[in-house]
Parts: sequence; structure tokens; C-alpha cells
Amino acid sequence: MVSHENMILSVVVIGTLMASIDSTIVLLAFPAITSALHSSIATIIWVILIYMIVVAVFSTQFGRIGDIYGRSRMFNLGFAIFTIASFLCGIAPTDVMLIAFRAVQAIGGALIASNSSAIIADTFERHRIGRAYGYTSMSWNIGALLGILLGGVITTFIGYRYIFFINVPIGIVAVFLGLKYVKDPNMTKGKVDLAGMTALGAAIALISYAGINYASVGITTFNIALLALGAVSALIFLVIDKKVKMPTINFSMFSNRIFRNSLFASFFQGLGFMGVTFLLIMYLQGVRGYTPFYASLLLFPGYIVSGVLAPYMGRLSDKYGSRSIATAGIFFMIAGVLYYITLLGVSSPAYYIIIGTIITGFGGAMFWPSNNSAVMANVAAELRGAASGTLRLFGSLGLIGSFIIAFAAAASAIPRYLAFEIFAGTSRVIGGINNRFVVGMHAAFIALLLMLVLAGIFSYIRGSESRRTPGASNVRGVSTESE
Repeated sequence: MVSHENMILSVVVIGTLMASIDSTIVLLAFPAITSALHSSIATIIWVILIYMIVVAVFSTQFGRIGDIYGRSRMFNLGFAIFTIASFLCGIAPTDVMLIAFRAVQAIGGALIASNSSAIIADTFERHRIGRAYGYTSMSWNIGALLGILLGGVITTFIGYRYIFFINVPIGIVAVFLGLKYVKDPNMTKGKVDLAGMTALGAAIALISYAGINYASVGITTFNIALLALGAVSALIFLVIDKKVKMPTINFSMFSNRIFRNSLFASFFQGLGFMGVTFLLIMYLQGVRGYTPFYASLLLFPGYIVSGVLAPYMGRLSDKYGSRSIATAGIFFMIAGVLYYITLLGVSSPAYYIIIGTIITGFGGAMFWPSNNSAVMANVAAELRGAASGTLRLFGSLGLIGSFIIAFAAAASAIPRYLAFEIFAGTSRVIGGINNRFVVGMHAAFIALLLMLVLAGIFSYIRGSESRRTPGASNVRGVSTESE
């Protein structure tokens, strides 16, 4: 018989799976969506970009709201919004409406993501939390794999609209299970910091849009102004949060070294690693001329390795702590990027990509469950929603930054419009431009490598921890860390 806590884990895994599928399923549908809606790649690319920005903007706020009004309520509401928005995306008659509905879908995704880690921390004792995060990491990788497969098959044989419709029956089941099994053991009395949330949301949105606008068109007065306004909004947020009793981000959490350095490790890992994936997609489709579907097949082995090993690595982090396992994971990611820098050229054999994805996939299996569990195991119960949202925020900002680095590097060798078309699988580089693109890609790999080195440093200096005592918990965010 399935235990109650395993049912809760199953619901969280379904939520992670849905979000993961939607992170990759759109990639192979770009040409079909562009044609069907009579749009352009420069517009349709916002189907992905708007999702990234909205999740980054709302993650921290929704985590804090979950602490106050109930994580299960916010989590289940997220499922409902995500499901309804998926249906609306499927029937969207224009590109602008599709982008708008994707923004609504992202709100649901942010509600799910910002509360799911807290729900796991509420459900499992500290010495078993890594195993649970191992399964969520596994579902993320399997979802990304399924997204690529389903995106190619559904778009080719049924129609791109069904890549959104597929979420509807899954979401209905998830809402039912969530309402039945996911409850709120801990809630914090307090008021929502609307002023702080507004200032923080404005700062993240303005800075993120400025960066993406730079990747799209280069340096302009407009994106410089956006960046400046974002910085001002961030300062306003800091002033507001210092004066309120229940701030949007409780900075007392950052006094815990393991929590603080684990967050920075997450940020720099996302900043360094996701750009590698973006550049590999452009390399395979633009330089090698592979179809989006075939290019995605070459990335499969890394997802498989990471998905299979993640639960096992999560158990090891429960036994030995997160520092050594997560840091070793970063080492494997660095090794994978060095491998690409050394061996990947204009005419390298396709199996080189497969070997590289296996190396980095092994690193991902070690890092993600270990690092996530370190964040959530080292914060007080009443702040878990805020901590979960902050973890998602740092990861999302790393993802957006990595996207900017990848496209800025591509634009140093080829026109920006061509970089977007290559990423979408509708064009390729030809002639001598191939060599220029590969040189720019290697330069970007070096920059991304430095980000991963920083992630490794923060991962290592987080300090050691022990979760082996059943029932061990943290009080006010203070953990058993070694100085």
C-alpha cells in the first residue's frame, strides 16, 4: 500500500514532470507554430522567454504567500491555473494571445515550483529529504526527455496545438490528487508585503527584460534604461523589506552559511550550464544541419543518466551531506564543458556530443538533488515557502543569464536574427561562417566554465552538515554546520 507521504511525493513529481515537459516540448514546435500563426521567429521565441521571466518574477512572492496562506492551497491553485492556461495555449488563434496565455501558464508553474520544495521539506524528515529531491530531479530529467520526444512526434503527426492539450488530462488528475493528499502542517500568521513584492517583481522583470533585449538587439538606450530602473527598484525593495515585520525575503535565512552558499551555487550552476545546452542546440542545428528532432536525440543520453542516478545521489547526500556530492557534480559539469572546448569543431563526429552529455548528466544527477536538499534542510519550517521560492528565483535568474550569454556569443559571429532562427531550427549557417560560429561558441564555453567554477567554490565552502539523526530539524534556520 502506498504511504501518505509517498502520495504527496507523487503529486509533487507530477508537477515537476509537467513543468519540465513544457520547458522542452515547445522547442521542436517553433517552425510549425510560426507557420500556423503567420508569425516570425523573433516573435515566437517569446513563447519561451515570457515563461522564463514570469517564473523568475513571481517565484519568491508565491513562496512567501504559501507560507502565509498555505503551501498546498498555492500548489493546487498552481495546478489548476497551469491546466486551464495549457488549454488556452492550445486554442490560441494568434501569436500574441499564445504568448499571453503562456504568461498565465507560467504563473501556474511558478505557484507549483515555488511551493513544491517546501511541501517535500514539510513531509519528509531531514535525514530522508535528499532521496525525495532525487525523485523530483529524476522527474525533471525524464520530463525534459519526454518533452523532446512528444514535441517531435506530436508536432509531426498530430499538430502543434496538442503539445499544450496534453497537459490538460494530467493536470486534472494532479489537481484531484493534490486536493486529496497535500495538506498544510505549517502556516505562518502575517500579512503579505505587497509593496516589497511589487518592488522586487519590478526589479526582476526590468533587469531580465533588459538582458533579453540585449541578447536580441544589442546594447541600446532602451535596455540601459531598463537596467537602471531595475537597479533602482531593487534598492527600493531592500529599503522596504528592512522596515516590515514580515518581509518578502527574510534575509535572516542568509545568516545560515549552508543555505546562503547553496543558493549561490544554484545561481552560478544555472548561469554556467544552461547556456551550454542552448549553444549545443544551435551548433547541432546551425553548423551540422541536423533537424531539431535528430539534434535533440543526441542530447538524450545526458537526460537518461541524470534521471536514473538522481534518486541514488539524493540518498547519498542524506547519508554524507551535500557538500562533497554536489561539488563533485559541478566538477563533472566542468569536465564536460572542457571536453566540448577541446574536441568540438565544425566537423566533429556526432557521438562526441553523446559522450559530453553523459559526463554532464552524471554531474547534474549529483548536484541538483544534493543542492536543493541542502537549501531546504537548513531553514526553519515557517520559512520553507520563502526559501523554496528564493531557490527557484536564483535558478531562474541563472537560466535567463545563461540564455543571454549564449545568444550574445552567437551574435558575435552571426547576425542576431540568424541566431534565433538557428535555435528554432528554421535556418543554418553556411560556408566560412561555420568556423566563426564555432570560435564564438568556444569563447562562450570559457565564460560559462568560469561560472561553473564559481558554482563549485560556493558549493564547497557551504560547510559540512549531518542529516543522519532521525527527526533532526533546524530552529530559526540554524543548522549543524562546521566552520
